[in-house]
Amino acid sequence: MKLLLTSLCFFAFFSISAQTPSTREMDRINWMEFAEFVPGKINTVLLPTGTLEPHGVVNNGADNTAPYAMAKAIANDLNALIAPTLNYGITGSMAAYPGAFQITEEAYAPFIKDILKGLAKNKFKNIIILNGHGGGQTAVLQKIAAEVANELGVRTLVINWWSYASDVTLEVFKEDGGHAGLNETAYIQAIDPTLVHKERYNPDQATAYPKTGTWSAVPFPSSIGLYQEGQGYPNFDEKQAKEYFEKVNAKVLKLIQETIRKWDLAGL
Repeated sequence: MKLLLTSLCFFAFFSISAQTPSTREMDRINWMEFAEFVPGKINTVLLPTGTLEPHGVVNNGADNTAPYAMAKAIANDLNALIAPTLNYGITGSMAAYPGAFQITEEAYAPFIKDILKGLAKNKFKNIIILNGHGGGQTAVLQKIAAEVANELGVRTLVINWWSYASDVTLEVFKEDGGHAGLNETAYIQAIDPTLVHKERYNPDQATAYPKTGTWSAVPFPSSIGLYQEGQGYPNFDEKQAKEYFEKVNAKVLKLIQETIRKWDLAGL
């Protein structure tokens, strides 16, 4: 009996292992294992995109850190693989700050298109872009993702997590956030507190974004941009940071699951 139970346990473990890849990360998986899972058992891929630019008192790569951590948090529930993060992007008005990089739209658009086409070639049906950086980059990603979907018959979804989860920001913090503000700083704090340098923080490092048609400055005068005047200053609250991280991830996960379910329902 003991031998039978041991055999059954081994069989159950082997069966579960056979359905789950050794890693969810495309740059860590072996090519033979990849072929065993894609597309037969896995047809969804998460592509984190961001850039390098100043973020108040958190890391310059916050726009990469956030979507990558999000991808790792939700990949199992989506049964998805994670493509390597596209770390360089269209930085815009903060390109002059130390450590920032600016990729032109003329270079970025064809590059991202080839990446999406590569994911399609590798037989992913659902290509989900978890974008960590806004501005002009958002428009380019949406345009190219739509082109690839129509040209190659795949299904694409582009998500700006901070915008989509703006209601979560209000729920958790009772106020609006900002670039490198209360919400984004909290999300990074939940991922890795060592990336948050509270000792360097000064409220004067923040400026509210101007209303349309009022004023414009390049470089933007602060590395923290507030969405609303007087709101969104980082508070470094560990408990709120963890709550925010979990609720944002849950909201994004639900959007992706619902989108895929409705794609399937429509027979697309």
